[in-house]
Amino acid sequence: MPILDWMTRGEDVRAAAGVPYRLLEAVPALDGGDADVANMLIQGDNLDALKALLPYHKGAVKCIYIDPPYNTRSAFEHYDDNLEHSQWLAMIYPRLVLLRELLAEDGSIWVSIDDNEGHYLKVVMDEVFGRRNYISNVIWQKKYARQNDALGFSQNHDHIHCYARHVDAFAPNKLQRTEAQLSGYRNPDDDPRGRWQSVVYTCAKTRTERPNLYYPIVHPRTGEEVWPEETRVWAYDRSATERNIVDNRLWWGARQELEKPRGKSFLSEVQNGIVPDTLWMRDDVGDNQDAKREVLAFNSSDVFGTPKPERLMQRILHIASNPGDLVLDSFLGSGTTAAVAQKMGRRWIGIEMGDHAKTHCKPRLDKVIAGEQGGVSEAVGWTGGGGYRFYRLGAPVFEADGHIADGIFFATLAAHIWFSETGAPFTGAADTPVLGVHNDVAYALLYNGILGDRSVNGGNVLTAALLARLRAESGWDGPMTVYGEWSKLGAARLAEAGVTFKQTPYDVKAR
Repeated sequence: MPILDWMTRGEDVRAAAGVPYRLLEAVPALDGGDADVANMLIQGDNLDALKALLPYHKGAVKCIYIDPPYNTRSAFEHYDDNLEHSQWLAMIYPRLVLLRELLAEDGSIWVSIDDNEGHYLKVVMDEVFGRRNYISNVIWQKKYARQNDALGFSQNHDHIHCYARHVDAFAPNKLQRTEAQLSGYRNPDDDPRGRWQSVVYTCAKTRTERPNLYYPIVHPRTGEEVWPEETRVWAYDRSATERNIVDNRLWWGARQELEKPRGKSFLSEVQNGIVPDTLWMRDDVGDNQDAKREVLAFNSSDVFGTPKPERLMQRILHIASNPGDLVLDSFLGSGTTAAVAQKMGRRWIGIEMGDHAKTHCKPRLDKVIAGEQGGVSEAVGWTGGGGYRFYRLGAPVFEADGHIADGIFFATLAAHIWFSETGAPFTGAADTPVLGVHNDVAYALLYNGILGDRSVNGGNVLTAALLARLRAESGWDGPMTVYGEWSKLGAARLAEAGVTFKQTPYDVKAR
């Protein structure tokens, strides 16, 4: 597969692996609502924040939406959107790598972009996510008015690139029919199956391509044979058409006045909705002006420069997720993704750098929790509730030489060790030295006085008595990997007991 090359590509491709693991420090004073632990508002650089999330949320995010800086060679107040092309690629590549790691097997990622970098982004995403997993390029009409002072063309649309983690597992939800679409379903012949609409009974194939679909149908009123065009044959073969005639699925008009038949498509058979198309118009999903009005509702003095409307995010989340699923936006901006996710009953993680994590995102989310009725609130029946926890990026978990940094608590190191050993996120309570069992191996950590005793016989040193206690309390007698400061059991006794001992901090992988 062709790949994109740029000046610093080699180091940028490897950059994600070199990002240090950092602590996520809770800031209870900035929590919102009932401080729901399932929802996280994180202030800090999103590259570091994404790495910090891996031990807890790898493979758990159902839908990722990001709206990165567009590199439009113009100045934005809240973002440096004037990066050189190679710098922009250096910024986006490692972030996409980490986002891919966080994405669930049946998840999808949606990225807003314009023509300045959109086509380059497509090539990079082909490489990171796999060209086979490309789903579509949605065209969003972001504004209505023509920009008459534009050079060449008035740019009225953005792209939204959509990729699946694994295309075979991706099962997008269909869209509900609008009232206008439902109005096309009627029942002029009182069919007992209910409302239906007529559809074309031909397909875009020629007689040469599909000779079995080129045959006559007898007109029920005239008795004459009706043939399709040689360049557009019937949609069904002869036997299927005979069944459709018997089943009253061909429509010749109320007085059988049509020259060619049409098919009957029953609403009762297509109630699960319609497949989304790739052209999203402002009347359906909103535009830039709608988005700015929504932002003004919670911050009238400082409107974020490039917000997205709530209806646009509602459509993406409807297609790509279900209530209870985890949604992530690592370029949270004005907070639209988190606001709509809250209203639609999704769990969410939002990452935003700088002060406007507090000045833009938090005020908006606090009003959402209080029950504000802007945006999609009425459409989704939102009346308020829920909450989130606020976090800032803290110090690295490891020093530059790879040693564990001072002040790291048991839960933090436990999550990191579990993730480094299993590749899976840590979901345990972190209140016992035995972290869990994965692929028939138990993992234990003796650290930071987890047993309430730092002595040799009850603390961070593995002894025969302590090993017996670990097995008794966990109920596990199979293979076990134990991290600790030191082991009093020799190699032979460890092998006999089915234990692999790893010494902290030396055997703890920094990355």
